[in-house]
Amino acid sequence: MPTFQIGERDFLLDGRPFQVISGALHYFRVHPDQWADRIRKARLMGLNTIETYVPWNFHAPEPDEFDLTGRRDLGRFLDLVAAEGLHAIVRPGPYICAEWDGGGLPAWLFAGGSAGVRRHDPAFLAAIGTYYAHLLPLVAERQVTRGGPVLLVQVENEYGAYPGVPADERTRYLRALVDLTREQGIEVPLFTCDQADDEHLSLGGLPELHKTANFGSRSLERLAVLRRHQPTGPLMCTEFWDGWFDSWGLEHHVTAPETTAADLDDLLGAGASVNLYMFHGGTNLGLTNGANDKGTYLPITTSYDYDAPLSEHGGPTAKFHALRAVIAKHAPVPDEVPLDPAPAPELDVVLDRRVALDAVLDLVSGRRSRTSAPQPPTMDDLRQWSGFALYGTKITADDAVLVVEEVRDRAVVALDGDPVGVLDRTAHAWSLPLPRRAGTLTLLVEDRGRVNYGPRIGEPKGVVGTVRTATRELTDWEAVPLCLEDAPALLDDALWAAADDAGRLDVPVGGPVAGPSFHRGTFGSVAGVDHFLRLDGWTRGLVWVNGELLGRYSSQGPTGTLYVPGPLLRTEGNELVLLELHGAAAPRARFVAAPDLGPTEA
Repeated sequence: MPTFQIGERDFLLDGRPFQVISGALHYFRVHPDQWADRIRKARLMGLNTIETYVPWNFHAPEPDEFDLTGRRDLGRFLDLVAAEGLHAIVRPGPYICAEWDGGGLPAWLFAGGSAGVRRHDPAFLAAIGTYYAHLLPLVAERQVTRGGPVLLVQVENEYGAYPGVPADERTRYLRALVDLTREQGIEVPLFTCDQADDEHLSLGGLPELHKTANFGSRSLERLAVLRRHQPTGPLMCTEFWDGWFDSWGLEHHVTAPETTAADLDDLLGAGASVNLYMFHGGTNLGLTNGANDKGTYLPITTSYDYDAPLSEHGGPTAKFHALRAVIAKHAPVPDEVPLDPAPAPELDVVLDRRVALDAVLDLVSGRRSRTSAPQPPTMDDLRQWSGFALYGTKITADDAVLVVEEVRDRAVVALDGDPVGVLDRTAHAWSLPLPRRAGTLTLLVEDRGRVNYGPRIGEPKGVVGTVRTATRELTDWEAVPLCLEDAPALLDDALWAAADDAGRLDVPVGGPVAGPSFHRGTFGSVAGVDHFLRLDGWTRGLVWVNGELLGRYSSQGPTGTLYVPGPLLRTEGNELVLLELHGAAAPRARFVAAPDLGPTEA
């Protein structure tokens, strides 16, 4: 029977020392038809292991649902890792951070304050037990001890950085997770990871769990810190940060390949094991991006390129070659090197069909009933775990100004359909002047990503708290959640044609367009080939290709293009749909030859 153990100084694979040289590759950020390609390129860089998080909310959108098919087929992903001759590390959380919506924790856990976040809370642990019962058997049957690729499984994630939990409760919580993990047949070694900081390493683990550290520089110094907390056994950096993530409104983060390579050389030369975070970043497809809030709310971009060795579209970068050369000094590396991708097809698309959002509200709400309440309900009260909700109430000519206690995270405000302004959490903009007339006030509220790190994990979305004007508190609200992820399927050809007859689709080819509104165009191109979509002149919204929600776009940047995975494209009859929230200079979009991830600090 194959074995993987923690020895006195080394990991031991079948009794022999084994240096883990791993790279993070998230199956949930890559189209399934591209998994094998990305895994193969990891082997060609010299990696012997693939690591992946598992986002609980990706598999369990509701308490009574669990999906392990299609994009969520972790078993198939691990089988492809094994087929390439590589090993695997699985990090199932329950919390993962990962710049992912809510850090992977399902929002339904916290509806009505029903579960304590990352604590020894009975409701929380019961939900985790159900999650593990669905997920971990497929990991168990793929452990190295059963002829599969899985070497290690993580318990929690950077728990030492999570504030406000007493030490004794931390210990009880982590031990409960260990018990729940072992109950599902996981027999390979378990480990924890924390930032290479004395406080974090002391708080985030257990004596019986192997401790590892996360860092991206000063490798020998960080390994010395780790050794103080892990006196025996192999040293490992579970997240060797070789790049960084991007947030809307900031620059595109890059790191120097030569600096990263030197730090990796020090790490491997010391005999430590490593997991590159990331080997390949991928894309926050759909509405899956997370956010950070350390006083200013900053949602993560759709692109999760991460300045990783393998780019968002699967091309080897300068960093790929630099790190490959370092790995070759310490371990065997294949002779083959992946080729650079060819330039993508270039073409223009005219979006010559449109329909206003307010004209199709019944459809894009999935015909879900409106909720009436004295106070505006949160999106969590509506069981809307991501996306958009529309709030409405009546105002008078004397109301004059709108003041909202808090919007999470952004609201387009209108009076009888006429734009009034924007409330924005990032800008701390909570008030707007109102026209001096009576009418129906609406707030189209967007959840731009649930916080994935720190004490604000688990907070509700939508309108939070009271809403006032110059004269009174606004009451008598109606709210309806919108099913925008499925909008193109709801806005079928019959609807667009009917809208055309009503005069709503006659868009001058060169003229500006107003939102909130849907826009559609069709195009032919090269099937199966990656594309890069530019939306210059558009302001902010969502974009779909052939019914798949790629994610958010914004003129705020830094990202200048959206990556369109080749498996989504066909030769003829491709459909491009945009939901523009504000306005565009012209109803045109363009596919370009190469990605543009935005300006950098340099």
